[in-house]
Amino acid sequence: MKAERLQKVLARSGYGSRRSCEALIIARRVTVNGQIAEVGTLANPEMDSICVDGNQLKPPERKIYIMLNKPVGVLSSLRSQGGKPTVRDLVKSNERLYPVGRLDLNSEGLILLTNDGKLTNHLTHPRYEHEKEYRVLLNRRPDESQLETWRRGVLLPDGLKTLPAQCWLENDQTAWLRVVMRQGRKRQIRETARVLGLHVRKLIRVRVGKLKLGDLKSGQFRELSKTEIRELFALPEEA
Repeated sequence: MKAERLQKVLARSGYGSRRSCEALIIARRVTVNGQIAEVGTLANPEMDSICVDGNQLKPPERKIYIMLNKPVGVLSSLRSQGGKPTVRDLVKSNERLYPVGRLDLNSEGLILLTNDGKLTNHLTHPRYEHEKEYRVLLNRRPDESQLETWRRGVLLPDGLKTLPAQCWLENDQTAWLRVVMRQGRKRQIRETARVLGLHVRKLIRVRVGKLKLGDLKSGQFRELSKTEIRELFALPEEA
């Protein structure tokens, strides 16, 4: 095996996406042969001693793919803040698992945990624009003008415009909205609703690509089937 970029080696070993692995390197948490690594460092895991937070890099014993129905009040991270529980607290495994993408503290629904860095990169890199679907309960029913603006894209307070999205009311009686988008900026749905004069009361992610939350109950998790894994890997390959 030839030397590769360190962030690629870390991602393949289950430390998250390449971008999150770059963040580990920038934070000076990674060493190669006893020396603090830099972004762009090349390493060969068969020849070099690579450590993260002092722990020797080891390839995962097997690839694990888990779908969790994240409850409200649980952090989509591995590190607790203020004593709040994390998704890792809910999923017990001997392997080092990382969440793929994020749901904010007050959001719930489908989130993946895996030790497969390649899949993490495919599902989180903006270039792939894979679909994510949400059920969104608003404080009131939006009118057709608000829905059409949401579909075209909304200029957020930070000056960036959201990409076009699909959105429609689930029925004629409630304020439940379905939103399908190919973008994943932080708190995007909540900020979009606020710009339109609306407020999100409940937000549930129900689908990522072809993977559906189904009847998985809040706080429960399960391993993906071989078919589901193949469908996730059917996303466009990196150029």
